[in-house]
Amino acid sequence: MAPRGGVLYDVESRPKYLKYDVEMEKTVKTNTRASNNGLYELLECPVCANLMCLALEKVAESLELPCRYRSLGCHDIFPYYSKLKHEKSCRFRPYKCPYAGSACSITGKIPELVTHLKDDHSVDLHDGSTFDHRYAFNLGMAPFYISFLCFMGEDTEAKKFSYSLEISGGGRKLTWQGVPRSIRDGHQKVRDGLDGLVIPRNLALLFSGGNGEELKLRVIGRIWKQKQ
Repeated sequence: MAPRGGVLYDVESRPKYLKYDVEMEKTVKTNTRASNNGLYELLECPVCANLMCLALEKVAESLELPCRYRSLGCHDIFPYYSKLKHEKSCRFRPYKCPYAGSACSITGKIPELVTHLKDDHSVDLHDGSTFDHRYAFNLGMAPFYISFLCFMGEDTEAKKFSYSLEISGGGRKLTWQGVPRSIRDGHQKVRDGLDGLVIPRNLALLFSGGNGEELKLRVIGRIWKQKQ
């Protein structure tokens, strides 16, 4: 009876465990498949059906990060892609050296650039709202020459000012009035836009005093803040 009973016990009870094991295995497989499907959908590109090409972008969209210029004073927080767009125009980003004489890779804050211009480029800087300088340089073959004033600060601040230039030489005079451009724009952009006192070559020859080789100019300037 014992062996027979043991057999009955094994036969009758084992299917219960087998059934339980099978059901548990099916449940685990079903849950795993659902989880994998969700992950697959996250990693699959809806356009080309390739995996991973949008995964990082989706993760990046959920991130909020500080501006890269936080150490310079910007304490704003942005979603990843908004952060990249913001940093291109962040008012705390370093300024490029505004020296026009040669390409210079130095960047920094305004006080740092002022010192750099004086020490490394020997630029004559002075305080005040007026200036009077004399220049002499070879004419060369340029089709025109241009004189303009750049503001060492942001464009929003530069637009609060106006300035005038008066150029004289060889008994002749030209005048210009405009709004200073921020050094953010760079000399090339200002020159290409002809946003300044433009001297065509034929007039430059007259200012040269007749020798056709050297351009001698006296530049008188004034800057003032516009009335609100």
